[in-house]
Amino acid sequence: MTLRVGVKVANFGPDASRLTEAAAACEAAGADSLWLSDRLVTVASPGAPYPFTDDGSVPWTSDTPFVDSVVAMAMIAAVTRRAEIGTGVMVLPLRSPLILAKQLASIDALSGGRVVLGVGAGWMPEEFDLLGIPYAERGARTDEAVTVLRALWLDEPAAVNGRYYRVPAGLGTRPVPARRIPVLAGGMTPAALRRAGRLDGWYGYLMADRLSVPDVAAAMSVVRAARAQRRPADGSPPPRDMLRLVGSPDVAARAAGGLAAAGITEVVVDVDWKDGDRARQAIERIRDAAAARIPAGAAPARLNGGPGR
Repeated sequence: MTLRVGVKVANFGPDASRLTEAAAACEAAGADSLWLSDRLVTVASPGAPYPFTDDGSVPWTSDTPFVDSVVAMAMIAAVTRRAEIGTGVMVLPLRSPLILAKQLASIDALSGGRVVLGVGAGWMPEEFDLLGIPYAERGARTDEAVTVLRALWLDEPAAVNGRYYRVPAGLGTRPVPARRIPVLAGGMTPAALRRAGRLDGWYGYLMADRLSVPDVAAAMSVVRAARAQRRPADGSPPPRDMLRLVGSPDVAARAAGGLAAAGITEVVVDVDWKDGDRARQAIERIRDAAAARIPAGAAPARLNGGPGR
């Protein structure tokens, strides 16, 4: 099978100022998709541990520049032509679903249908406190916000009468997206995996040195079980289940066959975008390895923690 390969484009840290240059280079190297992080504030010592490192430390400082993910998506759309552009993942309960629906529909319409929305419920209490949003409500708000987004993206927007958001019928929210924007659920918790099954797919997130293909397969079984319980709406995109591997793309190449066999349809990796030949070779190695179904194994990955409670 052909495994799609996405690339993480740095919208925070020292490379953030070269965002468009990096995105164009990654597309030229053959990336199927380009992915961005999402963070409203950076706190050097958050009130909760970062879910993706062993010691809970965060990969930024309080003065690290962090370009807004929606702004970054629009910038990337202007300098690319083919690759999808996604968030991996957006902390959805911190965003107004009405404003976000308008922003993403606009980018999707102008880019020819290339937006993918990865969402998570969040893990950093400080962001919720700043916006006056109860941290304990983040999961329920995430689910309801997805309902609002999907309602507003219809040709004739539907009414939503929820606990947190109310949208009357008949609103004019055009432009309509060029396609039904896929909404993926990010995170590694059981709740996040079940949400992924209810939505259009999963955006898993692991440090490459913590990858275990059997554990990814176990996570996929939870996603599939939840997916079996839903009734897809007309026009729903095919399910897509992705894994973001932070670190060397060589790990993704070694594991590609096993990940594809487990049901992963796309991996998102880090490449050296400043060296076009090296980036292209890294992407091609992953695709070739998946086609050859090379087995892989590594240190166990943990399924606790992460966005999406």
